[in-house]
Amino acid sequence: MSTLFDCRNAFAETLVALGEADERIVVVNNDSIGSSKTGAFRDRFPDRLINVGIAEQNLVGVGAGLANAGKIPFVCSAACFLTGRALEQIKADVAYSNANVKLVGVSSGMAYGPLGATHHSIEDFAWTRAIANLTVVAPADPEETAQAVRLAANTPGPVFLRLSRMGVPALYDHSYAFKFGKASMLRDGGDVTLIANGVMVTRALEAATLLEAHGIEARVLNMATVRPLDQEAIIAAARETGALVTVEEHTTYGGLGSAVAEVVVQTVPVPMRILGVPGVFAPTGDPAWLLEHFGLTPEGICDAALELKKPVLR
Repeated sequence: MSTLFDCRNAFAETLVALGEADERIVVVNNDSIGSSKTGAFRDRFPDRLINVGIAEQNLVGVGAGLANAGKIPFVCSAACFLTGRALEQIKADVAYSNANVKLVGVSSGMAYGPLGATHHSIEDFAWTRAIANLTVVAPADPEETAQAVRLAANTPGPVFLRLSRMGVPALYDHSYAFKFGKASMLRDGGDVTLIANGVMVTRALEAATLLEAHGIEARVLNMATVRPLDQEAIIAAARETGALVTVEEHTTYGGLGSAVAEVVVQTVPVPMRILGVPGVFAPTGDPAWLLEHFGLTPEGICDAALELKKPVLR
């Protein structure tokens, strides 16, 4: 089995390196230093980490104020609370003001599985991608995470980084160049395209391998940026493969699949399947079990692609 990595570690290490190089880098936390892995930053720069306590609206407001004072704040919280409790502040204080705030939602998706529906963050794509000026990113592995953090720090304006605590294998090395709004093709194929991000990317790759046994060559796109979306990659995939399956650790309402469908229906309409949590509150359970429960596994993705391609197989 491949070695699995926690992308929060890549975030934490990159944040310390950025802090060493630029004293404007600060962290604002809501009593979640452990889960956001910002302890090393606090120890290295004790005067540059502000813990506001369990007060997410204040968390985002303080971050916006620091940005207005010339700092580059990384505002860290569990994704479910950052987006759910402070959405108005994200909209008004950060995005509407175009403040240079980097929002970091950790333990996203269903990574807090045993804590149940209150802690699942499966609506955050829908909420955040609807807000103007806000770049929305879900990296797939440690290298992409590190590059996304660096790019966020060096790009003026608000960014939302969605980081899971689930282990993922390394997909990229240092030769990779991450860009906001640019999809990464991890595998080419002409029969169907699998589009995923975050922890679902490696599962999409495994599904593509399973599809080979059925004579189907699948293209795999890592759509790490949900806003702005790589429309060119989506249109090319629709034209060249004729069928799309989107996979996300998120509700099927308003997330990555909806974003892709908005492009497809207006440009190159093709058959699609949108895999995710089907508009329900996810139950309590181990994260791996929850993914299996909703068919968010290599086998589930493979089955969806086979169902989509049934007319061709006949």
